[in-house]
Amino acid sequence: MTRFFTAQDGARLAYDDQGVGLPLLCLSGLTRTMGDFDYMLPHLPPCRVIRMDYRGRGASDWTGAESYTVPIEARDALDLLDHLEVEAAAVIGTSRGGLIGMLLAALAPQRLRGLLLNDVGPEIHRPGLERIFDYVGRNPAAKTHAALAAALPGVMPGFANVPESRWLEEARLHYRETPQGLRITYDPALRAAFLAAFDGPEVDLWPLFEACAGKPLALLRGANSDLLSAATADEMRRRRPDMIFGEVPDRAHIPFLDEPEAVAVIRRFVEACG
Repeated sequence: MTRFFTAQDGARLAYDDQGVGLPLLCLSGLTRTMGDFDYMLPHLPPCRVIRMDYRGRGASDWTGAESYTVPIEARDALDLLDHLEVEAAAVIGTSRGGLIGMLLAALAPQRLRGLLLNDVGPEIHRPGLERIFDYVGRNPAAKTHAALAAALPGVMPGFANVPESRWLEEARLHYRETPQGLRITYDPALRAAFLAAFDGPEVDLWPLFEACAGKPLALLRGANSDLLSAATADEMRRRRPDMIFGEVPDRAHIPFLDEPEAVAVIRRFVEACG
């Protein structure tokens, strides 16, 4: 059931809180909602799953392009933990959510019990960013969920052996069907925020990765990812030999998190954080 809390600046943000046990804060991708983790839920060991829609996404308030930044979204995540009186949580961060998770490790390490990065690391491979540039903030040409589901296999390079039913689930999850056609489930102004970061100076994120020292750390990589290169994943493993690692075949950016390889890593991570 979707609930709401108020962030420091008064924004009304949506969240979901279910289960008992280890608090597991799930942070979604750039344009995604808490539904990013629907596929994962049936495969989790018992734990308390906390999910949120970032500002400008899903059911949360639209607050403008200038507020759609990783630091503000990290602050919102801490506000949610405060609202729920959760002292510390393990974090699963998908893409953008992984960047937020690494920032939390640097700024509020006492609030982080561990971090699982889903197809993201401290170096972002340029081809992945350029692909996001092509679609962020834009409605698809397809007019119905069924039409988009039929088109997705051809526009999602690197994905193979995905059932037709999954593509339909993806279409329904990330787009609203309206009489005018399909519409994105987030503020179109997110495009301006992404472009500002896309065109900005490069930032060294390795110190954020190093801030995870001493905490359980896990990495999932889509074997065909264009955002997290194999070289970056190898360097992450070199720096953290104890990092739980799994590569998901037939997946690019991002794995769905219900693949056997993904489930195995998630379960090991939850056990390590418990």
